Amino acid sequence: MAAIRTWACFLLWIGLSRQDKAPDVVVTCMVSEECVLPCSFQPGGEETVEWFKQEVMIYKFRREEGGDHGNDGNRSDSSKQVLRGPESQQLAGRASVLPQLVSHGNATLVVRGSGPKDRGTYRCHVHTSQGEHNAKVIVKVEAPISGVSLELSRLSGYEEMKCTARDVFPAPRVAWTTEPPTFQDLRPVTRVLASKGGLYKVDSRLKRLSGQPNLVYVCKVMTSYGGPAWTASLREREIRGAEGKDLTIPCSAPSYLNGPFLNWSFSDGKDLSPILTYDGRTGHSTSSPPWGDHVELDGFRVAFGDGSLRLMDPKPSEHTGSYTCVFSLQHNTHTERSAVTIEPPGGRGSSEQPSYWWIAGLVVAVLLLLVALVCLLVYLKVKGRTPKSRDDPEEATELNVAKDFTADARLAERSPMTTTTNGN
Repeated sequence: MAAIRTWACFLLWIGLSRQDKAPDVVVTCMVSEECVLPCSFQPGGEETVEWFKQEVMIYKFRREEGGDHGNDGNRSDSSKQVLRGPESQQLAGRASVLPQLVSHGNATLVVRGSGPKDRGTYRCHVHTSQGEHNAKVIVKVEAPISGVSLELSRLSGYEEMKCTARDVFPAPRVAWTTEPPTFQDLRPVTRVLASKGGLYKVDSRLKRLSGQPNLVYVCKVMTSYGGPAWTASLREREIRGAEGKDLTIPCSAPSYLNGPFLNWSFSDGKDLSPILTYDGRTGHSTSSPPWGDHVELDGFRVAFGDGSLRLMDPKPSEHTGSYTCVFSLQHNTHTERSAVTIEPPGGRGSSEQPSYWWIAGLVVAVLLLLVALVCLLVYLKVKGRTPKSRDDPEEATELNVAKDFTADARLAERSPMTTTTNGN
C-alpha cells in the first residue's frame, strides 16, 4: 500500500513539473520572409518575456501590473529591451513580440527578414505573478530551389552540359542521368559556392558523350531538408530541310511529365519570337500571328507527349534558325533545341531525302573495273596456250643453223675417201 502511494506521488510530481513545459516545436522559415516563433502560456499579470538563442538572451519584454488595455483603449505601460551581444545584434530591429497579445498569453516572437544565420535552438521563458513557463523552438531556415537552368556550353573547347541553381539554402546536391541510360561513366564536375548572405549557388558540368548525339541529359537538384527536387533535361540536334517542302521538327516529353505545358519558340540568332503554346490540362493551343500559316501540332499525338512541330512551306531566309521546345510542369522542365537549316533548290537537299546518285555511280565504276580485269585475265590465259608461229625469225634462224650443221657433217664423212684417192 505504501508503495502504491509512493508511485502515485511520483507520477503526480512528474505531471506537475511538466505542466508548464510545452513540447519542442520545429519551425521552418523562408529566407527574406517573416519567421514566427510560437510561445503560449497561461496569463497571470506582470508578465516578463525572455527569449534565448543557444541559451544566450537575445530579447526581453516586461509588462507592468495594471498596464493592460482599458476601456478607453489606452496602451499599457511596458518596456522591452534587445540585449547586446553577437546573437542579439543579428536580430537588432528585426525581432519583437506583440505587446497587446502578451496579456492574453501569447509571447510569440516575430523575426523579420529571416536568413541562414537565424537558424538554431530558441527558448521562450515567461514569468508571471502565477508562475513560469518555458517553451523550446527549433528554427530551420530554407531558401528553396526556385529554378534550374540546363544549357549546352562550348566555352571550354568542347561541348558540355551546364546545370545551374542559384540562391539555395542549405547547399543542394546534384545528380546526372541520361535517357536512354548509357553504360559510360558519367563524371560531372560540381562546384558549390556561398554568397555573402549565406546562400548557395551550384554549378555542375558534364562533358557531352561522343558518338551519341541523340541522348537526353537529365540534371536533378535536391536539398537536404527533403523539399521537392527539381529536374531539368535537354536534347540538342541538327536538322536540314528543303525550301518549300514540309519539315517535321521532333519533340517528345519524358514519361514522368503527365499533362505538361508546351511552349515552342524560334531564334534567328538575334531575336527570340514565340511560335505557339499548348496547355496539356485543357488541350488548348495558341499560335502567334506570324507563324499561324506555317506551323501546326498533331492534336491527337500531343496529348500523349508528342509535341513535334510541322513546319509548312519553309523558306531559307525566314525559317533557318534555332527552334526550342519546352515541356514544363511544377519543378520539372524538358527542353529540346533543334538547329534547322532550310536550303534553297540545288543545295544539299533535305535531310529526309538525301541523294544517293553518287553511291550508284561508285558501284557502276567498280563493276566496270572488275569486268576489265576479268577480260584481261582471260586474254592472257588464252594467249599463253597459243603455239608460236613458224614464221618467227628466231625460230627460222635456229632451223637454218641446224640444217647447215647436218650438211657439213655429211660432207665430212665423204671427204676422206676423196683425199685417199688423190694420194694414190
